[in-house]
Amino acid sequence: MTVSLMKTPAETAYADAFDPQGALADVRKSAFAQFAETGLPHRRMEDWKWTDLRQLISKALPPASGTSASAEAIDDLIAASPFGDVARARLVFVDGSYDPGRSSLPATGDVEFASLGSDDLPAWVSDKLVAGSTDPIAALNLAYMSDGAALRFKAGSGMDAPIELLFVTTAEQAATYTTRNVVVLDEGASATLIETHVGGTGEYLHNAVTQLHVGDNARLDRVKVQEEGLEAIHLSNLEVHLAQSACLKDFTLTIGGRATRQQGFITFDGEHSESYVSGAFLLTGKQHNDTRLVIDHAVPNCTSRELFKCVMDQAARGVFQGKAIVRRDAQKTDGNQSSHALLLSVDAEFDAKPELEIYADDVICGHGATSGDLDEDQMFYLRARGITETEAKSMLIGAFAAEAFDDVESGAIREVLGGLAEGWLARRKAG
Repeated sequence: MTVSLMKTPAETAYADAFDPQGALADVRKSAFAQFAETGLPHRRMEDWKWTDLRQLISKALPPASGTSASAEAIDDLIAASPFGDVARARLVFVDGSYDPGRSSLPATGDVEFASLGSDDLPAWVSDKLVAGSTDPIAALNLAYMSDGAALRFKAGSGMDAPIELLFVTTAEQAATYTTRNVVVLDEGASATLIETHVGGTGEYLHNAVTQLHVGDNARLDRVKVQEEGLEAIHLSNLEVHLAQSACLKDFTLTIGGRATRQQGFITFDGEHSESYVSGAFLLTGKQHNDTRLVIDHAVPNCTSRELFKCVMDQAARGVFQGKAIVRRDAQKTDGNQSSHALLLSVDAEFDAKPELEIYADDVICGHGATSGDLDEDQMFYLRARGITETEAKSMLIGAFAAEAFDDVESGAIREVLGGLAEGWLARRKAG
């Protein structure tokens, strides 16, 4: 017997506000119907048992409409991005809409850009705007997508200079902000992409999706930093397709948000491809972070690595769910995943759920998870040399998290990430 759940205030607000128009109306209708089949995920759904959105989103957060924030408030939030001196081009989105006046486009003609809020999207964008997964939050994103960046790196182009996608949420409204990115790398292209999320102090929900299509022999280095406001809920989906001999290096640092649920769905579509996905989250108070990663080895001779380093203080809770699927014909697969937690308080909690679903017989796959507190011997060594307790803890936390972003190619980006990780404890105490 199927039990029908009553709609929550949030689900009712989404249904009442839904009015698809324009060229993507049919796509939006199909996506909303997919979302409506299940509604907001809840603990009865196995993949969501640690993050019950029906309980978490306790009131209506209708889709946002524009921004009412002052120019000064917007500029202050833009200045909060730690990559101002690193990025060579920056595309800014304020409260879900592209802000050309605060953006700087790449100087080279090897990159094609389109705003997803445009009524006239190029074919290479619209063809990819389909629900890539069965996840209801990804479907809700497509139904309500307001704007985002569409980037195409042309065949053979090399863009090592980072491009930043900066999403600013002013939190002037208690609302849902919905953004989406589509990034395509043609054959042999290479690029470095930074995705930054910053937000104000009010209550809001940000539903973000990034789709990556990495072509034959192409390479993408992507870094995401989530530093939303501490009353925010951040829901994100990463959907990746890797063609033959493609390479993805992806790192996510999570510091902000009251609650974060981030998912990654990575599919190997071509042989001899590589995926290196890592992340770190630094949580305190009652912050909650649930990370779910699904790696689909659909073809032979591919390599995947997943590494997550998680720091929890006070009553914070972290979750890592990693699943690797090796299809029957995906022989010579090499996959490994690991998660490591550093618990700074007796009230902090970390839950790990590693999974391997293997149908091939000539593979190398493994997983592991550990948790513990700071090493007392290392603390004693640092304190004995005149280093304060806070400074010593910061150094050890920074060193613990640093392994997760070792694969980031850019030295300048690694330096920024190291500063964020090592300075997190001091900023938390100062705040």
